[in-house]
Amino acid sequence: MAAKKGAEKVLMMVAFTESIFFPIPQDLLLIPMGLSRPRKVFRLATLCLVASVLGGVVGYFIGLFFMELVGLAIINFYGLADKYLIIQEWYDRYDAWAVAVAGISPVPYKVCTLTAGAFKINFAVFVIASVLSRGLRFYLVAAVIYWQGERARDFLEKRFDLVVSLTLVLVVLGFILIKFI
Repeated sequence: MAAKKGAEKVLMMVAFTESIFFPIPQDLLLIPMGLSRPRKVFRLATLCLVASVLGGVVGYFIGLFFMELVGLAIINFYGLADKYLIIQEWYDRYDAWAVAVAGISPVPYKVCTLTAGAFKINFAVFVIASVLSRGLRFYLVAAVIYWQGERARDFLEKRFDLVVSLTLVLVVLGFILIKFI
């Protein structure tokens, strides 16, 4: 899929929807696409960034205007309803840092986008923190692929199952971190 025509559109769709509800991170598509086109990896990271932040903005407005109707259903789907008020406390205490942590870490960014709107954190702060943290995440992946090139490809080809498994474990740990904190 990574080398096929239309892969960039799929990457953007995954990045956009992952910011709202989709459970699988776009990194799982960005990495093989970047390895198949290392000269375009920073373009791919930019596509991820733009689509992810746009999805984050949609998530923010869902939280702002439709939290009761839509946002809580998404949060309940992930089993995080009991952490809703804890997340509000994080925003009250850490503001942009809470968004930045969710943007770069395995903490689910979708939960951040919905709750940021629901708790009415400053929209400009939300967007700036999202751009900086998501940008750092995607461009760091791109930099490793660009500068390590064939070594990164060899590593991933030999250990792709391990890398995918570790990525999925990090995603699950992000959900667990929110659920039990």
